[in-house]
Amino acid sequence: MSATVAHTAEPEPAFDQRLFRDVMGHLPTGVAAVTGIETETGRPAGMIVGTFQSLSLTPALVTFSVDRSSSSWPRIRTSGRFSISVLAEHQTDVCRALSRKGDDKFAGVDWVPSPENAAPHFRGAAAWFDCETVQELDGGDHVIVIGRVLYMEAGSSEPLVFHRGKLGGYRAPAAA
Repeated sequence: MSATVAHTAEPEPAFDQRLFRDVMGHLPTGVAAVTGIETETGRPAGMIVGTFQSLSLTPALVTFSVDRSSSSWPRIRTSGRFSISVLAEHQTDVCRALSRKGDDKFAGVDWVPSPENAAPHFRGAAAWFDCETVQELDGGDHVIVIGRVLYMEAGSSEPLVFHRGKLGGYRAPAAA
């Protein structure tokens, strides 16, 4: 039995977006590089997301969100496949490079082509995933991307974390 949710056409109330960002900033997030090969040019394209997560075990699905105004996602999505590198705590340079505007985000960054789709994998990352796009969903001012995992591998590094506007390492929590 499926439930149906009714949506009203009422206008959204006034909302303090800065406060929302500040409050959400208290939730630490991982930092992931989404990459692909643009089919038209054969060049690598990439961007950083803080919304990467697992969605399903069977089938193995992952998801992330991307701002609708992104100029990188349209270039990545052209092949229908993408890679995710979960950045390691020592990879703030990769995060900064892929967060820049412009075409040559990969200059001076150490990467290798993935075994599945040739998209950039960053050496020393905490983990890698190669995926095919399954679906894109409306998420307000973002697009929610769902991908099927085709290949994955774990590294040995600790992840890079974004928390309260800063990049940093992860400290292992105390045993429960």
